[in-house]
Formats: sequence, C-alpha cells, structure tokens
Amino acid sequence: MMVLLGIAIIVAGFLLRFHPLLVILASAIVTGLAAGLDPLAILAAFGKAFNEARYVSIIWIVLPVVGLLEAHGLQERARGLIAKMRGATVGRFLTFYLILRQMLAAVGLTSVAGHPQTVRPLVAPIAEAAAETQAGQLREDEREEIKAWAAATDNVGLFFGEDIFLAIGSILLIKGLLEQYGISLEPLQLSVWAIPTAIAALLIHGFRLWRLDKRLARIRAEGAP
Repeated sequence: MMVLLGIAIIVAGFLLRFHPLLVILASAIVTGLAAGLDPLAILAAFGKAFNEARYVSIIWIVLPVVGLLEAHGLQERARGLIAKMRGATVGRFLTFYLILRQMLAAVGLTSVAGHPQTVRPLVAPIAEAAAETQAGQLREDEREEIKAWAAATDNVGLFFGEDIFLAIGSILLIKGLLEQYGISLEPLQLSVWAIPTAIAALLIHGFRLWRLDKRLARIRAEGAP
C-alpha cells in the first residue's frame, strides 16, 4: 500500500498548485522508494523512459528554440504584424487558426501546431494584440482570458480534427470498443462520420469566437469618450 503514496502526492501537489513537472517527479521518486528501489534504479528507470519516449526529447528541443525566438522579439513582431492588418480581430484570427488546426490534424499532422510550438509564442500574442486593437488596453484578467481562448481553440481544432485521420489511436480505440459489443466498423467509416462532428465543432466554436468579438467591440464602445 505504500506505493500508493505517489498518488497522494500528485493529488496534494495539484491541489496546492505546485509545478506539475515537480509534482510528477516527486511522486515517481516516492513510488520507487516505497517499492524498494534504490536511487540508482529509479534514475535508470527515468533514463529508460526518456530514451524510449522520443517525444520527451522533442519537448526539450522545442522549449529552448521557443525561448530564443521570444528573446529576439518574436512576440513583438507578431504584434506588429497584426497591428498592420486592417479588420483583424481576435475572433477572425482564431477562427482561421481553428480551421488550419483541424485541417492539419485531419491529415495526421497533429504535432505541427500545439501549445508549446505555436500557441505560446505566436497565437496567444497575436490574439492579445488583436484584442488591444479592438478594445484598447486590456486588464490582466482580460489578457489571461484571451490566452485561454487561444489555447482552447487549439484544443478544439486538434480534438475534433484528428479523428478524421485513419491511422490515429482514437479511431483504433473506438473500433476496438465497438467490437466488444458486436459492432464491426471499418476505420474509414469512423473517419467519415467524424467529419460532421468536426464541422459542428467548427461552427459552434466559431460562433463563440464571433460573440467574443462582439463583446470586445462593446467594451470599446463603452470606453469611448
């Protein structure tokens, strides 16, 4: 039962809002010690997981690249670009990004965009700049809300776009689950029926982004002299 202490650490760490990576690291170490592993064996387990999970290595490559780009003015250039575009709004820009994200995910390019690669360094700053153009200077809570809209748009685009691609884990999971209940479907059938869902997600989230534009326009109108 002592190995379950790792779960308690994760719950407590997230409730106290500690850094997620530190919480998971502490949980893994405590679980390993409780299971009777010596520190070298725990370190070896981390090394094995790091070596086998290639995407972990990619994260450590992406982060310094993003940091260098931001240090050399990536966000400032993104803001300058959106400021020069007439008629650019948060809703229109994020709707364009939503369509692009869905299209890329539909052909299996799920890792081309994402929170660390595009949302944090590009999409969120551009959305903030567009919001400032629409509503003037933003409060801190309004700025955080725009960032949340950028992250949510990426999530919606990926989640409802990736099921259109045949060779994706979620399609195989659905197929396996249905077969347990005697329902036999080909991956192509699941992929085709994911298209209406993706279109519905695009329309619903696009409508929400349209309402966001209207709210920002109302804020600007109320603050105008």
